[in-house]
Amino acid sequence: MSSLSFRNVHKRYDNTEAIRGIDFEIAEGEFVALVGPSGCGKSTLLRMIAGLESVTEGDIMLGDQSINEFAPKDRNIAMVFQNYALYPHMTVAQNLAFSLQLKGASKAEMAARVNDVAQSLGLTPLLERLPRQLSGGQRQRVAMSHAIVRQPQAFLFDEPLSNLDASLRVKMRTEIKALHQRLRTTTIYVTHDQVEAMTMADRIVVLKDGLIEQVGTPLELYDTPRNAFVAGFIGSPSMNFVHGHLDLNNDAHVVTDGGLRLPLATRPNAEQGARVIYGARPEDFRLDATGRGLPAEVVVVEPTGSETQIAARFAGQDLIVAYRGRIDARPGDRIHLLPRTERTHLFDAHSRARLN
Repeated sequence: MSSLSFRNVHKRYDNTEAIRGIDFEIAEGEFVALVGPSGCGKSTLLRMIAGLESVTEGDIMLGDQSINEFAPKDRNIAMVFQNYALYPHMTVAQNLAFSLQLKGASKAEMAARVNDVAQSLGLTPLLERLPRQLSGGQRQRVAMSHAIVRQPQAFLFDEPLSNLDASLRVKMRTEIKALHQRLRTTTIYVTHDQVEAMTMADRIVVLKDGLIEQVGTPLELYDTPRNAFVAGFIGSPSMNFVHGHLDLNNDAHVVTDGGLRLPLATRPNAEQGARVIYGARPEDFRLDATGRGLPAEVVVVEPTGSETQIAARFAGQDLIVAYRGRIDARPGDRIHLLPRTERTHLFDAHSRARLN
């Protein structure tokens, strides 16, 4: 295994710049997730690492060596695709052994490595089956084994769980994380699902329009997002945003466009009257039975058993509020909400950069 680094990496297609100067480093043995909306460049970046796309400018380094000019087969990097990429006419055992066969490995070495990997991922009873005889989860396990058996310096995962149902995705997330903890191979994981990224990755790279918005641990991104885009993208349900302006007379407040006052824990580094975006996570509101809180109208109640989510309308804007346990509320009810001031966020309305 080895570290990966990106030095001013660009990718252009004619007049379109898909990757616009990316610099960051992935430590040896680290699990890093690339996330962002469709078209942000995360899959393009992964394909450039694998050698399936060329680098227009800059360098991708594996260890201390640029791999820009290496053919995909010479990079010692294994990729796991969304669609499994298995040979349909080969058995599971033949699929696993194929890359070793191309490298000229002996039959004894192939058998030993295939059996070892198959045992570790519970595939031994399936070795003589064809891919069409496997479930989606089993096929994905074979695809992962196909990558592992090569003993690469790095693993690349391109949205590998997108084709699986919800319960199987959760199970496979756990398996992939446990696998990484055992092998400690450098891993880059592309996903559109930020919950996947937060539960699996050591660090997350948030991309937008071919640029890095923020790099950090899952909790760093969740607790201190650099800007409103990261704040809204990381977390499910998303952070609530309320627009207004600053009132710094006496205690600092945000005055919403509807005229309501939202308290701030600290005085921000901004001018009186500045246009701002006030952010609060769904779990950072509490119900106020005394009527002192912010008035909101319940629109939808979504009980999930362990948690209740309420969609409400406040000052002409929509909010999502989440509570542990069960709440006796119905659509049309008036509730009063108190934000946990110490956990609120503030962003400049024009630059959308973090202020507090």
